[in-house]
Amino acid sequence: MPYAAITYRVKPGHEEEIAEIFAGFQRVDSPVFTGDDGAAAGRLLGTAVFLKDDVLVRVIHYEGEFAAIARHMAGQRGVHLIEQRLAPYLQEQRDTSDEAGFSRYFRDAVMRCISQLSVQTHPAAR
Repeated sequence: MPYAAITYRVKPGHEEEIAEIFAGFQRVDSPVFTGDDGAAAGRLLGTAVFLKDDVLVRVIHYEGEFAAIARHMAGQRGVHLIEQRLAPYLQEQRDTSDEAGFSRYFRDAVMRCISQLSVQTHPAAR
């Protein structure tokens, strides 16, 4: 099951304020997300947020179609609340108010995956 990482460039020196914002995150209404056709396209298995100096990274553990995650997240009230509260701490503002803007940012901010290892792919598991 794959992972993805989304980056945010934030203003350094606001670690506690940013941590407080994410501490109150409202979870998505459903971990199941759909594709363009409305059929189930995958599931969100978990997320984690990391912060160091001016880099915030959200790690997403999922199964299914990655592109559908952005559409799903763009429709979540809690995500928009986080985006609004995080805006003053971002180095660069971006428009995530609608699905197209959110999907564009999501696509542009995803980090290149170099390696993903799991117990399922470990040679001893075969």
